Amino acid sequence: MEVILLERIAKLGQMGETVKVRDGFARNYLLPLGKALRANEANKKRFESERATLEARNLERKSEAQKVAESLNGKSFIIVRSAGETGQLYGSVAARDIVEALAAEGFNIGRNQVELNTPIKSIGLHKVVLHLHSEVEIAIELNVARSADEAERQAKGETLTSADAIYGIDEDALKPEDFFDPEADQEGEEA
Repeated sequence: MEVILLERIAKLGQMGETVKVRDGFARNYLLPLGKALRANEANKKRFESERATLEARNLERKSEAQKVAESLNGKSFIIVRSAGETGQLYGSVAARDIVEALAAEGFNIGRNQVELNTPIKSIGLHKVVLHLHSEVEIAIELNVARSADEAERQAKGETLTSADAIYGIDEDALKPEDFFDPEADQEGEEA
């Protein structure tokens, strides 16, 4: 099916272009969301008459998205979740959780604007891309940790997936002498 794009769509085309797409994509996504019109003479005339309005609205949305992107630039968000000693989360952090963390900080972002191919399943620092507009995207940093204290330690660059990090035990410094009394073995051999 041929459609006229009413806005820029990634990997498809710019506003005003007539592109050929699969029927299902057009019927289920582009047309219902108002991102495209069927390509026929009446709609081509309608698009040309509304072009200035559409471009102005697109420019306004883009400038709003750029303002939000500037305020998000370089920000890090902490998400506290329970996890095992190896850093494996008992649950996961999905797009919904990221949107809630952003909303708690005062940012109004939709779940469909978060690009997260698979949920986050381990503690640590994770980069997540937000698509604020078809031409504006920003990467934020998520600090997934067991507690706020661990989040601070992770932000400084510490890895928290070992017993040392969790309990304060240096596994490499442990020696057998710390657990066994070498003199006790010698006394047992003499007897």
